[in-house]
Amino acid sequence: MKTILTIIAVTFFGTMAMAQDISKEVKVETKSVDVELNVAIQNEIKKDRKMTRLYKFKNSRVKKELSFSTKRNKAKLA
Repeated sequence: MKTILTIIAVTFFGTMAMAQDISKEVKVETKSVDVELNVAIQNEIKKDRKMTRLYKFKNSRVKKELSFSTKRNKAKLA
């Protein structure tokens, strides 16, 4: 009985929803605005720059010298 009443209620509300007049559309006024792009690029070259290098490889000389190890750094077996 409960399922029959549920089916009837769903079909009733479905037909009522479809019966509504949805053809009313509201028109919106549009405004167009012009946009100007003023971009000024300033290129300043600094002549007193100091150069630094970034070594990407494991075998670079600087990294080898900075990661040195002595004989006493190794682990000893007791």
